Amino acid sequence: MSVYHKVTVSQTTSLYRFKTPLLFSSYFYTTLSFTSPEKKHRRIRSSMASNGVDEIKLVEGPAGYVLEDVPHLSDYILDLPTYPNPLQSNAAYSVVRQYFVDEDDTVQEKIVVHKDSPRGTHFRRAGPRQKVYFKPSDVRACIVTCGGLCPGLNTVIREIVCGLHFMYGVTEVIGVDCGFRGFYSKNTVALTPKTVSDIHKRGGTILGTSRGGHDTSKIVDNIQDREINQVYIIGGDGTQKGASAIYKEIRRRGLNVAVAGIPKTIDNDIPVIDKSFGFDTAVEEAQRAINAAHVEATSVENGIGLVKLMGRYSGFIAMYATLASRDVDCCLIPESPFYLEGKGGLYEFIAKRLRENGHMVIVIAEGAGQDLVAESIDQQDASGNKLLKDVGLWMSLKIKEHFAKQSVMDITLKYIDPTYMIRAIPANASDNVYSTLLAQSAVHGAMAGYTGFVSGLVNGRHTYIPFNRITERQNKVVITDRMWARMLSSTNQPSFMNPS
Repeated sequence: MSVYHKVTVSQTTSLYRFKTPLLFSSYFYTTLSFTSPEKKHRRIRSSMASNGVDEIKLVEGPAGYVLEDVPHLSDYILDLPTYPNPLQSNAAYSVVRQYFVDEDDTVQEKIVVHKDSPRGTHFRRAGPRQKVYFKPSDVRACIVTCGGLCPGLNTVIREIVCGLHFMYGVTEVIGVDCGFRGFYSKNTVALTPKTVSDIHKRGGTILGTSRGGHDTSKIVDNIQDREINQVYIIGGDGTQKGASAIYKEIRRRGLNVAVAGIPKTIDNDIPVIDKSFGFDTAVEEAQRAINAAHVEATSVENGIGLVKLMGRYSGFIAMYATLASRDVDCCLIPESPFYLEGKGGLYEFIAKRLRENGHMVIVIAEGAGQDLVAESIDQQDASGNKLLKDVGLWMSLKIKEHFAKQSVMDITLKYIDPTYMIRAIPANASDNVYSTLLAQSAVHGAMAGYTGFVSGLVNGRHTYIPFNRITERQNKVVITDRMWARMLSSTNQPSFMNPS
């Protein structure tokens, strides 16, 4: 049962509706309908927890326009002072005719629409604003990296430091050592443009990383104790869930601290964004392993090269590497089930391809075929990810055993696992540019007072995306999509859909 309250405020000609459950509420809804001429089509709706923290900001307009906005410090701290953006006097930006982003600029989530389609969901466009909510001399920023390694981590670190320093004149930036637990169990390191000048040429992260160790209260206590007012968190979906918890606790305490996330996953399994940094480098480096497997396979009679690539839940690296290589005969990913025995199974396809070509290359993502692996594993790592069986090694043994039993043809199989080699290399040119723009967008957003957001590329434009959209699900290959069909056409493999 709910109780509704309606209040009309004549001074602003606005109508406020509050929906409050009679007993213990999980959510609190607010609707503002503006009747002034310039805002007559605009409606702002927010949904927040009863403690005022878990907020979703929606701006609705005509023709089904919806802006999924990100929080701002002024949402919960009144009378915040603003300052002119230092970029107005920055020599590097003086040649740009329009270098400030208009407050009404948004980016559409989906650009393919029908003539009668609503305008759909939008995100706030990233970039510098005319006013900033931090005086550069007062900024004390920190950067932390969490989760697994990924090409481009050091580039993001470098560009946050350099962006804050050269664009806004911020001089105090610290790095948190070894992930979230470093906030309260490790020392910090001072970061300056000089100390980070060459780090983009190295793999890994100069700050160190770890999984787990997330004690939100201790982390925010440390942020308060160190008088940090900008927090930049680089990591995957688990890390961004932690970043969201940190933002909520900061907001609950009413602290003037901006929290910005930079989404990182080499598997490209973060939703909404076009791709994650490090993905292009991973696909490019995977070509080396596939090429080696192809050389091995073609150098012997009935040779099979088996390559295991990263992809715990999503097969994007395997799919794109297969499309780029054109030497792959079969690609197996978690999203597309397959079976081994019988008509139409993998064994039959391997035998067919060996008879036709005399060799074969198979690419398998690490999360593929886990339902076929005999031993199930229910253990999880510190980030909550399920520990997987080594499907590549298991698959190589099963293929060898099958053909040894059949005694129809002798095969030579070479198994290659380049997983940690791929994620430990420096970013290529494409990912270096992308990482730079992501970092600069995060800096612009934090200086403009936005918080509780990640910077990400949506339809080729940099945007600010609420944490909840990044952490609500995982991005997966859609096997009914054209890209998967293109991959199947490239390899000429069957779909391996079991008739039973």
